[in-house]
This record gives sequence, C-alpha cells and structure tokens, in this order.
Amino acid sequence: MRRALCLGALATASGKVYFSETFGDGWESRWTSSEWKKSDGTQGTWKASAGKWFSDEKEDQGIQTAEDSRFFGLSAGFDSFSNAGKDLIIQYQAKYEKDIECGGGYVKVGPKLSDPTSFGDPTTYNIMFGPDKCGYTKRTHLIFNYKGKNVLKKSDLAYKQEGEGTSHVYRLVLKPDNTARVEIDGEKIYEGSLKEDWELLAPKEIKDPDDKKPSDWVDDSMMDDPADKKPENWVEEKRIVDANAKKPDDWDDEEDGEWEAPMIDNPEYKGEWTVKRISNPAYKGIWEAKKIANPEFVDDDNLYKYDDFGFIGFDLWQVKGNTIFDNIIITDDVAEADKFVQKWKTLSEVEKAKKKEEDDAKAEEAKKAAESTDSKDDDDDDDSED
Repeated sequence: MRRALCLGALATASGKVYFSETFGDGWESRWTSSEWKKSDGTQGTWKASAGKWFSDEKEDQGIQTAEDSRFFGLSAGFDSFSNAGKDLIIQYQAKYEKDIECGGGYVKVGPKLSDPTSFGDPTTYNIMFGPDKCGYTKRTHLIFNYKGKNVLKKSDLAYKQEGEGTSHVYRLVLKPDNTARVEIDGEKIYEGSLKEDWELLAPKEIKDPDDKKPSDWVDDSMMDDPADKKPENWVEEKRIVDANAKKPDDWDDEEDGEWEAPMIDNPEYKGEWTVKRISNPAYKGIWEAKKIANPEFVDDDNLYKYDDFGFIGFDLWQVKGNTIFDNIIITDDVAEADKFVQKWKTLSEVEKAKKKEEDDAKAEEAKKAAESTDSKDDDDDDDSED
C-alpha cells in the first residue's frame, strides 16, 4: 500500500510527522499546481511516474517534471506548526532521469500559503534545500530566511545528484542548538553552526572607522639595496651595428640611398640591469584598522526557530526535465525518516544494477562498432593494394 499524505500532525511514539507523501492514489487532490508562469507559456506540467528503473512500479511512483525548458511549481499545505525547542527533519528523494544541464531539484518549506496557485519565486519561504546545477556550477543549496532575507551558506555544500536514472535521498536536520546537519544518501556532507556558516547575524566586531594608518607606517616588506650598483662594464644594448659589414661595391647612393650597416645581436648584451632587492628593516606589516564592538550586533539564540511551517513545494526551472520526486517527510522523529531511507536503499540497489547493465551494454556496442570500423579500414587498405 502506498502511504497517503498526513494532513495533520501524526503523533508517533517519540515524535510527530507533520507531513508525509509517497504520491499514491489521489496525490493530485493533495497538491496544487502553480500558475505563476502560466500567462507567459513557460509553466511546466507534472505527471506520475516511477521512471525507467524501479523495484515495484506502483510503490516507486513519484511525481515527474514532464517537459524541457519550463518552470515547474507545485505545493502542498499542512497544519501549521513551529519547530521551537525540537529537531526538524526535512527529507525527500530525487531522481534525474537525464542530465538536467541547468536547473534545480530543491524543495522550499515555509509558512501557510494564502493562494497556492500563485506559488513561485517571489513566495516567502523559511528554508530552501536541495541540488542546483548550471553547467559546471554545482551545489546543494541550504538557504535560511532570516528577518525577510534569504541567506546562502558562506561556502557551497557538495553536489551529489550524479548518475542519471538513480535516486538520491536528501535529509536536513535543524536543531535547537542552532546547528544543522545535511545527509545525502545516508552520508553526512555537512554539520555545523548557523551562526558561523551563514551571515544571519551582523558581525560581532567591525573595523574602527576612526582608526587611521600612521603617516610613517611602512607597508613595503622589500626594498632596493642602496649598496647595489650597476657594474661599469654592464652592457644593456641588445642590438649593435655590424662592424664587419661593408658597403656593397655596386651600391649607388643616388639611386639606393645612403647606405647603413645592418644591426646584429650584441654578443656582450647582459640584459636589463635591476637593483637587488632586500628585506626592508623598517617594514611594520600590513596595516589593519583595529576592531571594535559592532553596535549593530544582536545575538539570537533562536536562529533555527520558525513560528510557522505550513507548506512544502517545488519551485524550479529546468532546461532538461524528467526529474522524479518521492517519499517526502517532515518530522521531528528520526525513526520515521529512516523508514523512507530504507525504502530508498531498496530502490537504489535495483537502479544501480540496471544502470550497470545499461552501461555495460553500451560499452559492448561501442566496442563492436569500433571493431567493425577497424575491420572495414583493413579491407579498404587491402583493396587499395590490389
């Protein structure tokens, strides 16, 4: 049996499941397609699909972006909740049936939507999480909204959405101690502090605007050696007149012009002379203004906390579609999230085996084609010799 959406918070033995979706029967009634890009004709459509590789077609069915070069918008609502004082786990599964080339495969989670049909890029969200790629630029996004500003991580998270036709499972764990953990396919790729790794807060210290560099401050670490002098016999002329050249006997100054001896490379040339450089005894280092307490800094031990989570959605641009999403869960219970990870593992084993079969078959076809070409070339060589 495919598991249905949990519209209300489902209590478990140790926590709550706020939202869960496996895209079984009736998923269309639980999700709302965005019309944000409908007027300009770039709004893409969604369809149910398990993809070309699956363990159980019905069980492994998800929703798929059905076209290329389109915007895709889809969202589902649930009972509003706050993550105050507890772990928040956001987890979902993504499979690229073909190279996306340029586009995203992330989710947005945020406060209750008043009009789901208008969901799109301008829509306020709390968290954006998942893979993004355009050409050689690849990363896993983790963006937090803080006081109305969407803040990216200072350094990018690794991109793991490789291997067309194989699924990957993404998990974000947001904790009350203002730390976050990201796992992809059960492997930790990041764990750290919101305060340190995102510019959510103003810096604690700033450079003192009233601090000025002293007029006698020496910034140059090296200087010309005052004792170094150019040798008297140093030759800098690269070309000289050929002293052995003679004016041709048949040279006519009136017709040929005034004769000039040709120039040749100077055998005594030593190159351009430069003074030797030595350490500057007056060097004081790179000057920096002293740091002072930032009057605009306000600490916040509730960076992790959002008062209202009420929707999850996909707001994507994709050059190449056919991305399948499945097994979404928002919970504070890791055991519930682990159940979906186990489902992914079962599917992943099948997908990887099928992909290997396909890759091996393609390699064998390429080998036979190359052998056929070589054989034809040999026959052509024999015919030419005859």
